[in-house]
Amino acid sequence: MDRDTGEIRISRFVGAFDVGTVINAKTTASQLRGGIVMGLGMALSEESLVDPRNGRIMNPSLSEYHVPVHADVPRIDVHWLGEPDPNMPLGLLGIVGVAAAVANAVFHATGKRVRDLPITLDKLL
Repeated sequence: MDRDTGEIRISRFVGAFDVGTVINAKTTASQLRGGIVMGLGMALSEESLVDPRNGRIMNPSLSEYHVPVHADVPRIDVHWLGEPDPNMPLGLLGIVGVAAAVANAVFHATGKRVRDLPITLDKLL
């Protein structure tokens, strides 16, 4: 976190997953990275704004709703165990835990626990 502006920056993200048997390493890595990018968006930028007077969504298109793009995300390293799981043969969920990890990192850096996503500057002040 930048002490002057309050901007939160993720410089690197490492994810380790137990995904069962990996058939295609490139596809698996891409799937896991994509889940991490979605989790970073959930933690830091994505928010549906609703007008409380009439219940209408105030940012209904991608021009007002920010989703992370390549320029927004850090270097992402993914690793997996590659051991078969007899109880869950389709276990590829890269987004699970990402927002919580970011929130814990923000807490560690600032001492402020934010429980309402996305984590924005006004919630840190």
